[in-house]
Amino acid sequence: MTDQQILSRVDHTLLKASASWEDIQKIAEQGLTYKTASVCIPPSYVKQVSNVFKGLNICTVIGFPLGYNEKEVKIREAEHALACGASELDMVINLGHVKSQDFDAVLDEIKVIKKITGNKILKVIIETCYLTDEEKIRLCKIVSEAGADFIKTSTGFGSAGAVMEDIILFKEHIAPNVKIKAAGGIKSREDMEAFITAGCERLGTSSAIAILAGKEGKSY
Repeated sequence: MTDQQILSRVDHTLLKASASWEDIQKIAEQGLTYKTASVCIPPSYVKQVSNVFKGLNICTVIGFPLGYNEKEVKIREAEHALACGASELDMVINLGHVKSQDFDAVLDEIKVIKKITGNKILKVIIETCYLTDEEKIRLCKIVSEAGADFIKTSTGFGSAGAVMEDIILFKEHIAPNVKIKAAGGIKSREDMEAFITAGCERLGTSSAIAILAGKEGKSY
């Protein structure tokens, strides 16, 4: 697998609370130079990046990182992000609804956000580290029914990130049209190749370019 084959699957990510405009410009430049699938940045920088970096595929986050915002807040976040120039949205589900077995609320929220997203890409973060296998399977079915484009493992801010067992589980239970994004804790070329080989269309990592440049585990 070539470097470019890997990078074409990478959402080059910087979501730290302390990220400065200089930091964001750096990863945007890298995204264009290395032809990553997208750059995933905080919502507050989407408009600036869209104005400055023409032709860059911009991803941002909704309800991030905890997911317990009211649905109406997520709706407004999504509308604003798209208006500012985002082409992809990574939304966090409400884990409280999952743990309360209120799966109708989870389904409704994803459906509403996907309707707003339209023909742009919606990735649904289910934060696997907090879920049982039964809950993961149920959410695979919900994400599929809601019409989302991707199911995503993790925010990268939880107690653990992507693990291969979850990718295998997803593949068994998502609809054929739903893709998989692994995120969180991807710190080596071997990790990236393994997740792609297992069926992940996207990888969320801040380290891919540094890893492929031979500086394992260091984020730009």
